[in-house]
Amino acid sequence: MTIGLEQVDFDIDGMTCASCANRIERKLNKLDGVRASVNYATEQAHVEYPATLDSADLITVVRDAGYGASPVGGPGDDEHDSSDERGDTELDDLRQRLVVSAVLSVPVIALAMVPAWQFTYWQWLSLTLAAPVIVWGAYPFHRAAWINLRHGATTMDTLVSMGTLAAFAWSLYALFFGTAGEPGMHHGFDLIASRGDGAANIYLEAAAGVTTFLLAGRYFEKRAKRRAGDALRALLDLGAKDVAVLVDGNERRIPVAELAVDDVFVVRPGEKVATDGIVVDGVSAVDASMITGESVPVEVTAGDEVIGATVNAAGRLVVRATRVGSDTSLAQMAKMVADAQAGKADAQRLADRISAYFVPAVITIAVATLGFWLGSASVAGDSGGISVAFTAAVAVLIIACPCALGLATPTALMVGTGRGAQLGVLLKGPEVLESTKRVDTIVLDKTGTVTTGEMTLQSMVVVADGPGEEWALRSAAAVESGSEHPIGRAVVAAAERRCAGPAPQVTEFRAVEGIGVEGIVDGARVVVEKPSSGTGALPEPLAAAVAEAQSGGATAVVVSLDDRPVAVLVVGDQVKDTSDAAITELRRMGLTPILLTGDNAGAAEHVARAVGIEQVVAEVTPAQKLATIEELQAQGHSVAMAGDGINDAAALAQADLGIAMGTGTDVAIQAGDLTVVSGDLWAVVDAIRLARRTLATIKGNLFWAFAYNVAAIPVAAAGLLNPMLAGAAMALSSAFVVANSLRLRRFRAHSRSRA
Repeated sequence: MTIGLEQVDFDIDGMTCASCANRIERKLNKLDGVRASVNYATEQAHVEYPATLDSADLITVVRDAGYGASPVGGPGDDEHDSSDERGDTELDDLRQRLVVSAVLSVPVIALAMVPAWQFTYWQWLSLTLAAPVIVWGAYPFHRAAWINLRHGATTMDTLVSMGTLAAFAWSLYALFFGTAGEPGMHHGFDLIASRGDGAANIYLEAAAGVTTFLLAGRYFEKRAKRRAGDALRALLDLGAKDVAVLVDGNERRIPVAELAVDDVFVVRPGEKVATDGIVVDGVSAVDASMITGESVPVEVTAGDEVIGATVNAAGRLVVRATRVGSDTSLAQMAKMVADAQAGKADAQRLADRISAYFVPAVITIAVATLGFWLGSASVAGDSGGISVAFTAAVAVLIIACPCALGLATPTALMVGTGRGAQLGVLLKGPEVLESTKRVDTIVLDKTGTVTTGEMTLQSMVVVADGPGEEWALRSAAAVESGSEHPIGRAVVAAAERRCAGPAPQVTEFRAVEGIGVEGIVDGARVVVEKPSSGTGALPEPLAAAVAEAQSGGATAVVVSLDDRPVAVLVVGDQVKDTSDAAITELRRMGLTPILLTGDNAGAAEHVARAVGIEQVVAEVTPAQKLATIEELQAQGHSVAMAGDGINDAAALAQADLGIAMGTGTDVAIQAGDLTVVSGDLWAVVDAIRLARRTLATIKGNLFWAFAYNVAAIPVAAAGLLNPMLAGAAMALSSAFVVANSLRLRRFRAHSRSRA
């Protein structure tokens, strides 16, 4: 923010297309010293303004432009709640209008298109059913068109409103003043309108059909946009709700919001750390995977820092708070996600760009058509020419109704997302698709994305004169069975798989915090501990195994029998068996892979070598992950990011294409643009291929829908189409778009080699 400027965020109500956001942005930026950015996707505006102005002045400007505005995040959470309720109310209203309109429109369209079903007075039944659709169902379009008209602007809503109301008005004229209301009236399918026959036809099916189709598109678009704030809500929900504060040696539970810097609080095993702080007493392993994304718990003792929202896995900790409220790591991560989302401009819909010129042109052509035919009829003294003039003008509006244009994106998106769901790929919205076409770099998180994210026994080395591998593994598992540490669970799981029979009994079990475990097994003292915890000099094969494990980023533990080291167990995160082949395929698709992880450099380099990645960025914080994405973008790259942890959320939101692994956290999933449910990198390949195919389908739909309008409008203006045929042609163009979109159902997942 520029020095001397205040800043505020607004929820914007009433936007129906990207041109609305542009209009609000222009209005705000006309104020002296104001810098505004309006995001149609999140329905929010970020405004920087001089102190000489008040935020109320900004709200007035927005409301004068015909839209609603309210500050984001006022006192408490009421504004967030009201915003959510408002959004749900809008979505429920659209759903209700869509369902009712669809139920009423189906018989209207069927009666108009099938002459055999046109019983006596069928036209009056059509009027009864279509009127609520055109007036009530299409009200959002009429309202938006009126608001735009008051401010001298036109959008797709303008054309929809004019077309449906013109068809409705002409139908009313034909029914009450023409011959269309007479008993026995039937619709024919004449290709060319004859002079004077306009008052014998009604066009209710065209108006009702356009309304229903576009309500469907608007509903699915609105539903996708409502997910914009889910990442922040999920992230903030991770924090602890209350905390046990130490006051004069006694514990007292208070809400986390009341916690202050330098307060001392207790964290029992299994509890979340309430806020960022420094351990003043106790030893434990803290599971920070929800924050760091890394699977191995961090051993902490007095003097070590801990992060709020991480989980205390073992011993009791006493912590002194160092940061609270908006200063905590969790709150800062939430802010990074919000900033990254707000800074990502919404992709301008191609249909909206076309409408900026197309809508005024169509209205001009319709008015010109009416004027031309009325003038011709007046010069020729032909009273029947008046009917032809109105017929041609209405035909222009109906033939130009952007039903196909409006369906081009939502139908392809619905089919593409439906097929994607069957393949475990979730697309969030049409703005995602354009990103998949441009990306040239894919940044991959390590843990849970390239690797399994679970600790497993990778290898085992025993001394030659020792009791053997099976005894060492069974005895280590017997001792570790009393531990909840992930390393212990990995050893126990390996013993269950590799060794026959039940594990031996252990007595005198003891866990030494931060060091290891020990116990008596079959009369012998068995210790499983860190190599540096007092094991002394190790025999050569064991020392070599420890060194190799550490250089490869794995964890080694030493098994001792009666104080004699007899084995080394190497535990670590395994590379997924599909990662190598999937990364090769990503290269073939033109993407350069980069490994980005908060883990140590040794582990990162080991994994990178295993899957053929040349560029590695290791030991980075969530903020550094975000900075890495921004640096790549500054270099001119279009970046995709695949990750599964909360620590990846801000980077996923900042990336041109965020790919969340479905096995990860809710925050990562909500911050991403694509979600692959399986967590398999091959699914990432399929996700990008499907997204690119869907984008190509949308562009094809838009091209043919627009080409149809360009070709058909002159025919209608020439008086060679009656509105009934124009409605049928419009319906056929919509059918073509739908059929083209349905081809996406044949999309097949790539053959997944697991070599």
